[in-house]
Amino acid sequence: MTTTMKTAEIRTSLEKRGAALAANPEKARIHAGPETAIHEGGLRFRVEAPNGQAIYTDMPTGLGGGASAPSPGWYLRAALASCTATVIAMRAARLGITLTTLTVGVEADTDQRGLLGTDDRVSAGVSALRTHVRIGADGVDADTLRGLVTWGDAHSPVACTVRNAPACAIDVEVV
Repeated sequence: MTTTMKTAEIRTSLEKRGAALAANPEKARIHAGPETAIHEGGLRFRVEAPNGQAIYTDMPTGLGGGASAPSPGWYLRAALASCTATVIAMRAARLGITLTTLTVGVEADTDQRGLLGTDDRVSAGVSALRTHVRIGADGVDADTLRGLVTWGDAHSPVACTVRNAPACAIDVEVV
């Protein structure tokens, strides 16, 4: 299958889904999860989705883990990178642009004192995120490609969630 055919197939799928949601907006809202982290020992967890998919997390040895899997923070950065890249590629397909290059990298700054609780004035959260996009397409000018990236970033569910953090609640069940 050629890249052009794939772009056309993506475009057709997105247009079909967009038309269906425009006709039935109530179907656009979905409830996801729960994704459930199950302790496997030490700091290693298996995270399962309702459909049976699973990922694993662990912490680096310097933080007491076994380094047997990526850390949860790695998955956050990976989710931001892959979601933004996916939305850019989807938008390119909708516009009939066949990308020749698309890579998205995400860097983060954190202060481990927050995670370890050694200074309660320091947040355990990420203090800064930087996303770097490399993009190319034959016959497409730089301004169009920059606009594609800007649009993708503005419509990436993960990027939007990070920028506009939703209300979070926690329910504790002691057994």
